[in-house]
Amino acid sequence: MSGTMKAVEITKPGGPDVLAIVDRPMPEPGAGEVLIAVKAAGINRPDCLQRVGAYPPPPGASDIPGLEVAGQIAAVGEGVTAWSVGEAVCALIAGGGYATHCVAHEGSVLPIPGDLSMAEAAAVPETFFTVWHNVFERGGLKGGETLLVHGGTSGIGTTAIQLAKAFDARVIATAGSKEKCEVCRDLGADHAINYREEDFVDAVKAVTDGHGADVILDMVGGDYISRNYSAAAIEGRIVQIAFLNGRKAEADFSKLMMKRLTHTGSTLRARDAAFKARLAAELKSSVWPLIASGRVKPVMDTILPFEDVKAAHARIEDTSHIGKIVLEMR
Repeated sequence: MSGTMKAVEITKPGGPDVLAIVDRPMPEPGAGEVLIAVKAAGINRPDCLQRVGAYPPPPGASDIPGLEVAGQIAAVGEGVTAWSVGEAVCALIAGGGYATHCVAHEGSVLPIPGDLSMAEAAAVPETFFTVWHNVFERGGLKGGETLLVHGGTSGIGTTAIQLAKAFDARVIATAGSKEKCEVCRDLGADHAINYREEDFVDAVKAVTDGHGADVILDMVGGDYISRNYSAAAIEGRIVQIAFLNGRKAEADFSKLMMKRLTHTGSTLRARDAAFKARLAAELKSSVWPLIASGRVKPVMDTILPFEDVKAAHARIEDTSHIGKIVLEMR
């Protein structure tokens, strides 16, 4: 395909005002890739980090922000047999989602589960890939264990609560208001802790009768790192996926040793196509049926038109949002 498309460009590092809608050349799918006519694109905090210059795209990825989309296959590259033009799909990508068209590796593309709208489908890939890998693979969460989720009403948090409950785990979530704690409980959390009113370490110990959390999913970092060591159970696993409160901290490593803790972490964007394809296959088999049945669903905060991308970024940086923010190509 040839011609131009509309896309969001980061004109310079800065706040939401540096985002501009421009004309860009239409991308062409290479071998093993598909071209998607984008109907909706998810907004994620890594997009904001990229906007301020703190999270550059990996080598070979588009400089256009956007890590997840939903739309229809517009063209297929050489060797692609799994997808056909016109199919409705959602996809995890390394960049390029804020545009009317984007390229995705065929292995990171999935059918839209159940009767989700395009906007809802665009809210699925980034959070579900992230939670599946970090909570269930790196964290090794099993039925009957306790998961502590920090930021329970974020896109990641709402997904982690639902999936952990679907696989028979006990869930404790932290959130910053009474309203947000209620949302966590409505999604299935067994306990919700308002971190502005009580210490989550004491609260976790209280509701687990001193056992602690078997798995902790943390996107806060900073002083939460040492406190997570206190809140964790013996043989607990702490998975770091972000550091909103800072990437450096002091911690008492004797707790890590005495409790035999595992503190791990990961980033998803730079992982290779084969890794993401494996995750996609696992999600299709184990999680897509849960979404199709309505047992698990993306929690939607705001759906905005493509032209309001600046407002979308302002919204995700406003801590009052609950769930996912999505751009829709209208």
